[in-house]
Amino acid sequence: MATYKKRGFKPSTKAEIQEFDEQESTTAEVFSTLDESASRSEEWVSKNQNYILGAIGVIAIAVLGYLAYNQFVQKPRETNAANEMYYPQQYFDQALVATTAKDSLFTLALEGAEGKYGFLDIIEEYSGTKAANIANYSAGMSYLNMNNYQEAITYLEDFKSDDDVLGALAKGGLGDAFMQLGQPSDALGYYEAAAAHSSNQYTTPKFLFKAGVTAIEMGENSRALDYFQRIKDEFKDSEAARNIDAFIGMAKGGA
Repeated sequence: MATYKKRGFKPSTKAEIQEFDEQESTTAEVFSTLDESASRSEEWVSKNQNYILGAIGVIAIAVLGYLAYNQFVQKPRETNAANEMYYPQQYFDQALVATTAKDSLFTLALEGAEGKYGFLDIIEEYSGTKAANIANYSAGMSYLNMNNYQEAITYLEDFKSDDDVLGALAKGGLGDAFMQLGQPSDALGYYEAAAAHSSNQYTTPKFLFKAGVTAIEMGENSRALDYFQRIKDEFKDSEAARNIDAFIGMAKGGA
């Protein structure tokens, strides 16, 4: 058993002297090992300092390069792309409310005119910017309104957003495109995704209703009933709930 030694302790017996010598020896070995390890570490650092400094330099250059790229390249691109969006967005907004020449307005929004960029130019020239992402949405919706469903799918699939409304509308637009192409199963999947994207009084009941109607068309009335009942229970003040009892009855009748 180890014995606690008071400060200033001097061994008197042979056994205590031997134990004291062993402890002193062990302590010396520990410090010697530490010294050797430190020496080896210093030697390794000394031999490899060029590599170490080089690695630090590469990291520093990468960080500075990233910051410089964001400040002097990406930010100006984002600003320029956002400015370019003004022209085509005007035509897009006009087309949405127009009663005539809608296709012509959507075409101007897509292709631009008078030396101004359209959505397609912005997507190509400013890839990776926020404006280009929004342009994908607007281009997809333009093609959808022009009954060019395959192109609508291409651009809407490239649009990414967590926004409660735009994200849901993009998924719903994909559902509309697939529905028009005679692919109700794909359409239903996108309507469900649109309804689940966020919970609000505008997009959620809108796409629950479309999902319900599509499910009835596919002969899945019990599934449709779930969608219609959700509208009645959770979104009774929405536009989709106006005649919901009739659709509930339709779904029950075919269940």
